[in-house]
Amino acid sequence: MDSAEYERKIASRFATFDQDGNGSIDREDFSAAARSVLAEFGVAARSDKGQAVFAGAEAFWQGMAGIADVDGDQRVSREEFITGAAKRLRDSPERFAEIARPFLRAVVAVASDGASGAGATPEAVARVLRVLGIPAEPAGQVATALDADGDGRVSLDEILAAFAGYCGVEAPDA
Repeated sequence: MDSAEYERKIASRFATFDQDGNGSIDREDFSAAARSVLAEFGVAARSDKGQAVFAGAEAFWQGMAGIADVDGDQRVSREEFITGAAKRLRDSPERFAEIARPFLRAVVAVASDGASGAGATPEAVARVLRVLGIPAEPAGQVATALDADGDGRVSLDEILAAFAGYCGVEAPDA
């Protein structure tokens, strides 16, 4: 991968987390993502599922801030993301995916149709991706591809593996 493609990929990863587009990632971006998911599925924020999504979003934010907020201002700038988070994403995408696990687990529970532990349908996963800012066409394609075992459900493990792969941006060829 050349340097320009690497920068493009890092910028797209940053934009995914910067939900409000203000040029930094902060707690509010994670809260906004939680609110968007709950609104899409008509789940009350004060419900058990809603509280789990907010708690997961907070845990995700704390993990992100812990690895990338170098100056301690409770915001992750694009530069901090590139030098901190992106390096850690490359070095250990599976570990980074674990930071996201509580949030992703809660979102899968919200998006599932009541089939306990069975995951969510690709259609429901596509809805989640769309509310998080992914355009409809690629969201549908990605959601379908996430059902790696072809059982018509996207499990938490399938989502975590995909998230690790998405975040695991390879370093550019020097």
